[in-house]
Amino acid sequence: MIFPLPFSLLFFFFFFLCFPSFSLASNVTYDHRSLIIDGQRKLLISASIHYPRSVPAMWPGLIATAKEGGIDVIETYVFWNGHELSPGNYYFGGRYDLVKFVKIVQQAGLYLILRIGPFVAAEWNFGGVPVWLHYVPGTVFRTDNEPFKVHMKNFTTFIVNLMRQEKFFASQGGPIILAQVENEYGDIERVYGDGGKPYAMWAAKMAVSQDIGVPWIMCQQYDAPDPVINTCNSFYCDQFTPNSVNKPKIWTENWPGWFKTFGARNPHRPPEDVAFSVARFFQKGGSLQNYYMYHGGTNFGRTAGGPFITTSYDYDAPIDEYGLARLPKWSHLKELHKAIKLCEHALLHGEPTLLSLGPLQEAHKYADSKGACAAFIANMDEENDKVVVFQNISYNLPAWSVSILPDCKNVAYNTAKVGSQTSSIEMIPEKLHSSMMSADRGSKNLQWDVYVEKAGVWQGADFVMDSLVDHINTTKDSTDYLWYTISLEVDQTEKFLSEGRHPTLMVESKGHALLAFVNQELQASASGNGSDSKFKFESPIPLKAGKNEIALLSMTVGLQNAGPFYESVGAGLTSVKIVGLNNGTLDLSSKTWTYKIGLEGEHLNIYKMDGLNNVKWISTSDPPKNQPLTWYKAVVDPPSGDDPVGLDMIHMGKGQAWLNGEAIGRYWPRTSSIHDECPPTCNYRGKFTPNKCSTGCGEPTQRWYHVPRSWFRSSGNILVIFEEKGGDPTKISFSRRLVTSICGLVSEDYPTSDFETWDKNTKYNDETKPILHLICPKNTLISSVKFASFGTPSGTCGSYVKGSCDHPNSISVVEKICLNKNECAIALSGENFSKDICPGLTKKLAVEVACS
Repeated sequence: MIFPLPFSLLFFFFFFLCFPSFSLASNVTYDHRSLIIDGQRKLLISASIHYPRSVPAMWPGLIATAKEGGIDVIETYVFWNGHELSPGNYYFGGRYDLVKFVKIVQQAGLYLILRIGPFVAAEWNFGGVPVWLHYVPGTVFRTDNEPFKVHMKNFTTFIVNLMRQEKFFASQGGPIILAQVENEYGDIERVYGDGGKPYAMWAAKMAVSQDIGVPWIMCQQYDAPDPVINTCNSFYCDQFTPNSVNKPKIWTENWPGWFKTFGARNPHRPPEDVAFSVARFFQKGGSLQNYYMYHGGTNFGRTAGGPFITTSYDYDAPIDEYGLARLPKWSHLKELHKAIKLCEHALLHGEPTLLSLGPLQEAHKYADSKGACAAFIANMDEENDKVVVFQNISYNLPAWSVSILPDCKNVAYNTAKVGSQTSSIEMIPEKLHSSMMSADRGSKNLQWDVYVEKAGVWQGADFVMDSLVDHINTTKDSTDYLWYTISLEVDQTEKFLSEGRHPTLMVESKGHALLAFVNQELQASASGNGSDSKFKFESPIPLKAGKNEIALLSMTVGLQNAGPFYESVGAGLTSVKIVGLNNGTLDLSSKTWTYKIGLEGEHLNIYKMDGLNNVKWISTSDPPKNQPLTWYKAVVDPPSGDDPVGLDMIHMGKGQAWLNGEAIGRYWPRTSSIHDECPPTCNYRGKFTPNKCSTGCGEPTQRWYHVPRSWFRSSGNILVIFEEKGGDPTKISFSRRLVTSICGLVSEDYPTSDFETWDKNTKYNDETKPILHLICPKNTLISSVKFASFGTPSGTCGSYVKGSCDHPNSISVVEKICLNKNECAIALSGENFSKDICPGLTKKLAVEVACS
């Protein structure tokens, strides 16, 4: 007899057929060793990707590239000031579509860590807290202060309820396995005195009361109360110990690079050192590690904090600002993740044994009762390679490296041996052009529309004050700009008029930058720097007999984003004097000043699509150059192809840019000092600091500004530039970011990266040979072999040279295997390269190929 299925069961089967991505609720807990998901301990590798620092069209690709790189978890902050634009006025569109971002993570089959904060720091404007909150009466940020706590709890609860409504918590079947409250508070808790610790404890209790069904974390919070887990942020966290023996060891921020400030060098962290730090963390009992950042992205518009944080937030991350995998960092870490995952069971269930192998050498062996065994052997010596003996086998350890042995015998990976390919990426310029130009204009030059701002007051004063006001308290960050204007009557008897000299204007400012105009003419510009926005400057000014107008444009370059009481740090002028008059020095600081907030073009929204015609533009094919306070507008076509795009602003001064109303960001091709140290090569060995491996000394900190492809139309794109101090718009260009060549360097003593040979029944053996893998970008092929040498080559990608030992058929071997293919693999085997050359030497294969 056949019994019909109950309707409820039929519905259940139908639901799973129609909605295959549906997942059952997961129980997330933890013990001393790791997070436990549905009863299983988990070793997790996480990647920070901040949704507002890219665009929705990029999110699927970024998350897919992270997953391909061996990532289990995506981590993001929640950016309060991007969501709550005014009290109770919420926004979740465009780059701030948090729900869409989480859904993409979920669809990719990855977990998610939601760092609600809601203070985030993150080199983000005002630390992510809305500026309006500073002006709520009685509010002091991040302390035991009722107004702040009320708004903080309201926002946290709003986000939690939004995530709960979408069933995003793991307890509901969603991807969120951890949530964070507050951020890096432990280091400044004491500064807040009696309000510090009570606030931290309140934040933890408030978070736990949300009852989200997954654990909460607090990074750098040394006194985080149970059940909240305290976590580590640093370049190295292997020595970190949680504040309870019942909590797992979690690393929320491993910095694979560093951020940039306008006028500073470009910091880089070598992939060998990043890998070393990760391997050491898991070797010493770590269970969850997060790269901050894995994709840094872009501080679009005015979102950069600092002050002076660049628009680029590339962070030397494994995925670069434009969405391309940074090689070899991305691939070297991918191989690391594979090796660590091979050790997962032994690491999470085995008992560790520490073995000293020398003064700076040690091994950790993890073995369980069922025979699983994994080992990590570390050489912490910063200078010397070492040979160590572990379980009666000798291992050669490069300085500052960790070898991973998933079976306690064979080396699957060494952090210092980079066998993965390197890519050479160039910005290929394309001159701005437009297909909408009229044929009768008779010029091949791009047509520009120009509008020039008046220096000082426009459309009437906002207010008048007999003192210098604070910039931020006046603008409340509604704009970067505040005009300080004063009239000065000069008597005909002033000696400087007849002596042919000029008096001197002396200004002191709390930051961040300044333009000084006298009678509508720019006389001087000045600014602070990335570490101190305060500055002084002196400049002769051409005063005339009679009435003179001095207009000083104060400019901010991102608000403070961290530090105790950071919300009270001001900006703007603090002293204005004129020296060289008959009566000596004239102090204008307490005289009558006229104030105007912002620019006329801003007020009229002439950078937005619906405000373009709010002023009378002057059309020309020869726009004015080196002219301050100038708006430029042009209709442009997108660059060819589908490669990522950057706007080259090397010939401009300082300002902001928009495309089709979307804010590209602040541009400022400010150069770093030629006296800074930029080593020709970077030694990965030893503790890393942000200034260790810098490049770009004497060059602009940022030349190109990311313009997402999704912002372009097929034609008729409106590019708007506001230039503050003067530049040459005719030299502005788009550049396509292209991988022009790829390189690989692998040695005979490198562990093979063919991890597919590791499974329950097979292990590496002595016959396994290292393999050099090369892969060109999608839709391109290896078109030529620029360099190939098996022997003793030296140098780096783009500058390889043959050594004294060189296999004569190196190029032909590589051409035979690789030409006209998207990817290829070259084994260092006798079949490809005879073994009779250079006896006794450890040989290498170095290859550079072109992709087209």
